[in-house]
Amino acid sequence: MHKTHCGPFWARDSFRTLVLPALLATLMATSPAFAVDRAPSALRGAALCNTEPVWQKWQRGLASWYGQAFQNLRTASGERFDMNELTAAHPTLPFGTQLKVRNPANGRAVVVRVNDRGPFTGDRSLDLSRAAASALGILNRGTAQVELLLESSADKLGAVTSLLNSAVACNN
Repeated sequence: MHKTHCGPFWARDSFRTLVLPALLATLMATSPAFAVDRAPSALRGAALCNTEPVWQKWQRGLASWYGQAFQNLRTASGERFDMNELTAAHPTLPFGTQLKVRNPANGRAVVVRVNDRGPFTGDRSLDLSRAAASALGILNRGTAQVELLLESSADKLGAVTSLLNSAVACNN
C-alpha cells in the first residue's frame, strides 16, 4: 500500500530532518542577513507567532531558580551544575547561548549561559542558577517575571531548527 502525505511539504518529517538542515546551513553560510534574530515568520515558535522578528526585543517570562539540591549533578549539556555560576536552564535554546535576563521590578540584569534543559514546572520559561537569581534579587521570592534578550547563540542552525519545530506546532 502506498502511503500518501497530508499537509504541506515543510511539515513532513523527511523535509524537516533531511532537507531543511542542509538548506538552512547553505542560507546561513551565504547570507549574513539570515540570522536567528531575523528568522522568517514561518520559523517562529508557537509563542512568537506574529510579525515581529524573533528576539529583536525583550521577551517576558516567569523565571525560577535552583541551587544546592542540584550542586555538582550533571546538566543536560553534560557539564556539572555549579549554583555559583551565571547559568540557566531553557527548554529549547542551544547550549552555550548567552541570554541577558532583566528583572523589571528592580531593574537588575545579568547575562547567563544556557547549559541545561528546563524548567519542567508550570508555565515557567527559565530556571536560573542560585548566583543568577541572587544577582537579579529574586532569591527570597523563588519566582519572578523577567525579561529575556538573546545576547548570542552558540549554534544558530540549532536555534533556527528548534524555532522551525515550534513553528510546525504553531501552524497546526
